[in-house]
Formats: sequence, structure tokens, C-alpha cells
Amino acid sequence: MASTIQIRVDDELKIKSDNLFKDLGTDTTTAIRIFLTQAVANNGFPFEIKKVMKNPYVEISEDVMLQKLESSRNHAKQGKYRDADDVISDMRAKYGI
Repeated sequence: MASTIQIRVDDELKIKSDNLFKDLGTDTTTAIRIFLTQAVANNGFPFEIKKVMKNPYVEISEDVMLQKLESSRNHAKQGKYRDADDVISDMRAKYGI
């Protein structure tokens, strides 16, 4: 006997997940089955879940900040930089925002 599970998700999440799993050669229903199978096999979530993330904005000393700024300036002089719009676009694509 098979059971049915129904869940509600935002339309945008559904579209993105359908497209992702299609690109991976499967569908969302199969991906959910894989998740459940792996959760049972792992006796928990099949990936790490973190409650607290390390804060990347911890206070740093003025000397360290000046060193980082100088390093950034040197990279810029060498042409080692990216347009901010490109960086933001990449982050939106990577994190789905």
C-alpha cells in the first residue's frame, strides 16, 4: 500500500525545485522520495543542520582592517576585481534570492 503526502510551498520555490530536479534528470516527487529514504537510512536528516552560523561581521582591529583595505587596493590595481552587479547576480542565482 502506498501513502500520499501533501505539502504546500510557494509557487516560486516549486518552479525552481521542479527546474532543478529536471536538470538533474529526475522530478520533485522522486527527489522527495530520495530525501525520505536517506533520512531513514541516516536515522536523521541526510545533511548537516546548523542552528548558529558564525558571524562574518565580528569586530576586527583597525590594523587588520587597514591591511585588508590595502590588499583590496593592490588587487584592484592589478585588475583583480569584479563588477558589483555581477557579484550580486551570482549570489542571487546561487542562493535563490
